[in-house]
Amino acid sequence: MVPYAALLACGLALAGCGGPGLLPSADLPTSPVILDEAAAAAAITRYRASHGLGAVAIDSSLIRAASLQAEANARAGYLSHDVGGTFDSRLKRAGFGGRYAAENLSAGSSTFDEVLKRWQASPEHNRNMLMPQVRRIGIARVDAPTSRYKRFWALILSDS
Repeated sequence: MVPYAALLACGLALAGCGGPGLLPSADLPTSPVILDEAAAAAAITRYRASHGLGAVAIDSSLIRAASLQAEANARAGYLSHDVGGTFDSRLKRAGFGGRYAAENLSAGSSTFDEVLKRWQASPEHNRNMLMPQVRRIGIARVDAPTSRYKRFWALILSDS
């Protein structure tokens, strides 16, 4: 059982992951993508069930937090867990009151199925999705058509 602060240390395993010190800040044009969050939660629930874990439900405050982070990454044109503020500060702004939380980011995938497969193939991201304490999620995608990766995803998982 690892508190969310410890999960912030997990590395970014997917191509395109970088940090604010690695690339200059941009202010790229973006557009949010309407997702079927219920279908995403159902897919993650099925995946967790195949590992003997409980279901997840959509949480509107976590969707908002994920949307803000996907937007911040898309505007910057690269992936960073800190580009929209620290994970802790973003969770506090979203009203998070739990003990366990994690965040998965990705860039480039066109569909939820593609990004889910990438997260499953990444040990750090997969571990986040399989945290036994997780009960709620928020997911978002924001496109930045002029960026290298075009599509930016954020998934926030928590226990409450």
